Amino acid sequence: MARKRSPALTDAEARVMSVLWQRQTATVGDVVAALKEGRAVTYSTVQTMLRILETKGYVSHHKVARAFVYQPTVDERQARQRALRHLVSRLFNGSPSLLVLNVLQDEEIIDPAQLEQLKKLIENA
Repeated sequence: MARKRSPALTDAEARVMSVLWQRQTATVGDVVAALKEGRAVTYSTVQTMLRILETKGYVSHHKVARAFVYQPTVDERQARQRALRHLVSRLFNGSPSLLVLNVLQDEEIIDPAQLEQLKKLIENA
């Protein structure tokens, strides 16, 4: 049985989206070239990921000559919000408070300066 597609980005999809967010538009070849700087990727793999991202609603494309030019339809902030909603519903019983408490209690995730900044934000809310 096929695995259910997640609305959140996989690590590989996030790397592709990073390229699109930086460039605003890119062909499959452009994305492959940008990703090859970090690790080996194939044209067909990137093409498949872009199709999946389009199905998920993260990108759209238009045709220029023979090439598809992709552009993000979701900005980075919106993608983070989607990922957080997915994480909260999946691992924190739908409770954003439980997520925040876990982050605040994990000393490896948050440094003291950030914790102080968060306390001030909470006090001013």
